[in-house]
Amino acid sequence: MSSINQPVSNFMLVCWYQPMYVWPCFNFYPTHQMNQAEYPSVLTQRRQTDFGPMPFTINIEEATKRNQTFRTALWTGDHLQLTLMSISPGEDIGLEIHPHVDQFIRLEEGQGIVQMGSRKDQVDFERHVQDNDIIIIPAGTWHNLTNTGAVPIKLYSIYAPPNHPRGTVHETKAIAEEMESTHTTHKTDM
Repeated sequence: MSSINQPVSNFMLVCWYQPMYVWPCFNFYPTHQMNQAEYPSVLTQRRQTDFGPMPFTINIEEATKRNQTFRTALWTGDHLQLTLMSISPGEDIGLEIHPHVDQFIRLEEGQGIVQMGSRKDQVDFERHVQDNDIIIIPAGTWHNLTNTGAVPIKLYSIYAPPNHPRGTVHETKAIAEEMESTHTTHKTDM
């Protein structure tokens, strides 16, 4: 049932990367695989952003660099989640902790300062990071990433287990903060 589709360009939101498995998922499993003629009607709709838990492949560097949202969950499974982020110059993720979630971050573009620590008032691990660097954040570690450059930081993050609700899209940091205030696995006070 699954085969890699031919490259297609000019998609909106997250549908411009190639190659990928394409599934017409709108909160149900597909009954057939789409052919190329069906792409425009499905992929230009902003409703579909999370391609989990279906099999999926992507050019992650290209997808990350093209992302324009503060946060978009690209793939969410039972045990893992892939998100894309764009952090504007001078902006940060915000000091946070994930008590039961390990996190892997890779910067594709930009530069910044990452801070980590075991207590909210003691984030004494500080490093400069730039494109092609990774950040590993163990569960239960306070952390923040601040963009110190002149261009947005473009990164992808892998959470294990998932940290955000399936299909999460936060266009801006303000929207993310508002939405996260009701999300239980994401903590900013401890």
